[in-house]
Amino acid sequence: MPRTDVTVFADRYIGRYRQHQALVRLRVEAAALIATDQVSRQAQEGIRAAMRGANLGRLGQAIGQTSDMQKGRVHRQGNEWSASGTLFIRSRSERTLGAIEAYTMGASIKPVRGRWLWRATDEIPRVAGAGSKRERVTPANWSKFGLDTKIGPLVQIRSINGYPLLVVRGGSVNAAGAPRKARALTKTGRARKSQREKAFIVAFVAIPNTARAARVNIREIVERERQHLPALLQRALETTAR
Repeated sequence: MPRTDVTVFADRYIGRYRQHQALVRLRVEAAALIATDQVSRQAQEGIRAAMRGANLGRLGQAIGQTSDMQKGRVHRQGNEWSASGTLFIRSRSERTLGAIEAYTMGASIKPVRGRWLWRATDEIPRVAGAGSKRERVTPANWSKFGLDTKIGPLVQIRSINGYPLLVVRGGSVNAAGAPRKARALTKTGRARKSQREKAFIVAFVAIPNTARAARVNIREIVERERQHLPALLQRALETTAR
């Protein structure tokens, strides 16, 4: 075979091989992108479900998810590449960050300002405000939300254990015992309909510190979902062959 024909043959043959090699590499990359995205999504839902099951309300909605698949490419460094999914905390609220840390790692909570932590009782509203301005009710924002008028001003007294209490003198609570229904008396000094008078309404109880036990094991959930990665990768490879 003439030298020119050999060169043409080699170029064609190797060129086709290289095209096949490139296709295989792209299939593997695509499968890795798909599988890691699925694992991270499943881990996100697993964490959210665990938080709901631990009675942590909507705290799990603060857990966000992204992946290299959503960015549309693998991560390259030199001749190496990788594909991954990522979980992160979407909120920058100190309260949310602190709650997630406490309920996933455990925490001992001590007062930052003053000597006491103030724990609200079931007699008063848990939150106040509207929309994005809703906040957990505390002694510090009691007047801000008009609760000194709607329920009454807070007065500090001492409990039998020596710890202070914040109470409202001369208010009313729900006659049927429903929680968080404390109200001020009318201008004539009477309880409103479905309410009964109460000489002292305990609004906040002081404690020197408290502890939060971990309720959700994030590492365990992520590791459990990561065990599914080989099967998801195989399934994704089969999908890319179509």
